[in-house]
Amino acid sequence: MAVRHHVIHATPRQVWAVLADTSRYADWVVGTSDSRATRGLWPELGSALEYTVRIGPWSGAGTTVVRRVKAPAELELEVDSGPLGTARVAIEVRPWGEESLVKVDEHPLRGFGGTIHNAAVDALIQLRHRSMLARLADVVEGSAGAGSDRVQA
Repeated sequence: MAVRHHVIHATPRQVWAVLADTSRYADWVVGTSDSRATRGLWPELGSALEYTVRIGPWSGAGTTVVRRVKAPAELELEVDSGPLGTARVAIEVRPWGEESLVKVDEHPLRGFGGTIHNAAVDALIQLRHRSMLARLADVVEGSAGAGSDRVQA
């Protein structure tokens, strides 16, 4: 099961502000080099964004669709990575004192990723989540500013 938690030194609303900003998606999603809204007002239900992944000379595009949202606490996405298939990514943001506990839960749904899903794949997803949550923390904490006034969730 690919579930990981991370404490971010900011309020849930400050975390949500980054999650709700399509222009910041590539700043915290590992492997993504840019993103743009393509349908609806992100992160409303059914809205979508396209992203680009670049690895050396290779680049590919994918789409992320909001399948469930309860701002500022829950965001469930279906990420379509083309030939790799789709995955469900659920992000939960909880108050943790004056900070936030962010939980990411990802599972392949369809396509190649779903076919080969096993404990080894979950271990790789865990490594990706460790980096992704650290990047999200850096973006949120940088946006919030060290010692800035915090808005109550």
